[in-house]
Amino acid sequence: MLESALNWWQQHLEQLLSPATLWQLAILASAAIAASLLNRRIQQLLETKASATQQGIRHIAVRSTQRLLWPLVALAVVIPAKAILTGYAMPVQLLAIAVPVLWALALIRFSIYLLRKAFTINPLLKSSESALSVLVWLGVVLHLIGWLPVVLDFLDSLALSLGEHRVSVLSVLKLLLLVGLAFTVAIWLSELISRQLQRSAYISPSMRVGFNKFSKFILLTLAFLIALNAVGINLSSLAIFGGALGVGLGFGLQRIASNFISGFILVLDRSIKPGDVITVGDKFGWVEALNSRYVVVRNREGVDTLIPNENLITSEVINWSYADRNVRVVIPVQISYDDDPEQAMALMLECAKASTRILTEPAPTVRLMEFADSGIELQLRAWISDPENGTGGVKSEVNLAIWRAFKEHKITIPYPQRDLHIKSMPADLKRHQDD
Repeated sequence: MLESALNWWQQHLEQLLSPATLWQLAILASAAIAASLLNRRIQQLLETKASATQQGIRHIAVRSTQRLLWPLVALAVVIPAKAILTGYAMPVQLLAIAVPVLWALALIRFSIYLLRKAFTINPLLKSSESALSVLVWLGVVLHLIGWLPVVLDFLDSLALSLGEHRVSVLSVLKLLLLVGLAFTVAIWLSELISRQLQRSAYISPSMRVGFNKFSKFILLTLAFLIALNAVGINLSSLAIFGGALGVGLGFGLQRIASNFISGFILVLDRSIKPGDVITVGDKFGWVEALNSRYVVVRNREGVDTLIPNENLITSEVINWSYADRNVRVVIPVQISYDDDPEQAMALMLECAKASTRILTEPAPTVRLMEFADSGIELQLRAWISDPENGTGGVKSEVNLAIWRAFKEHKITIPYPQRDLHIKSMPADLKRHQDD
């Protein structure tokens, strides 16, 4: 037993130290060194030029190439070397194993990069990355040990016939894989288009949202159709499904379809766009995002309200910044009849400077509105250009400044006053008064 083990070890050691094996190990080491050096150089270039290429198509392309750089450069060294050794009739067992392993590594890195670019980081994405890595490595292992054709034939044998079509487990897996890959690429491309639109200074915010929604819808539809066609499903057979879907939309999904279409109407007519300050019923806030089914409105408390698009089409909406973002703030103040209204008006006009949010153009004004029961009613009228920040802060600063100025100049803010006239008095009270 010991002698056989020693013979096995000596045989494999001789094979490992043979010139052919050493050549293959040298090629693999050279490929690893070349890939590492080039990858490090690309990383240095990215760090020095990050500001120039940041958030651009070039930056995205360089980042994606960097993730694929190590396996691709290694393949660029290993594949020609394998061909040369094969031409000289030298063994290439190690290189034959290294090539599919490097291809698998490149596929995994590229797929994970697409997933991270297409979706936000979340636990589901992390589990998907792990599942994808396991699936790719499982395919490589089955290929290396020669079991992959057997497994594929077994999955294809598990099938059933639906009319003229044969549906197998293998075809279903291919469909799911292609649909997932196509959807991932489509979402990644739509996000890329969205980033380019956000940087454009010549497209209005509403049109950016519209182009983003339209491109996403078109790309996802094309991705689904391409995946079906790649699997071999006849697209003409979807006519029945399309009719059934239309009936379903007409009866059960009409509100969803209404909200979806209303979202496109809001974008195209530009009545509401991101950043607008609106009031819908008792909801006040600024528009954070226009989604396919609802609009996100954030109020001053930081609470987001999701309002269905249909409500914005069919109900009354107050848009504070539809044509002009300037909003007038009115601050009423009463003074006593014993005070000088002209002096009070001049002080109020000076107090408008207490808030930095008040615009100098249009200039603030003060008006004497009426002679009220308790005093003379004055109004300070000023304009602000940021209605999404509310008017409470502006009113507080100006009211505090008016209070200080009136106290300093002895101007009185009167209490409510009423004149009471007694027409008759009770007999008991009158007798007590006579006594």
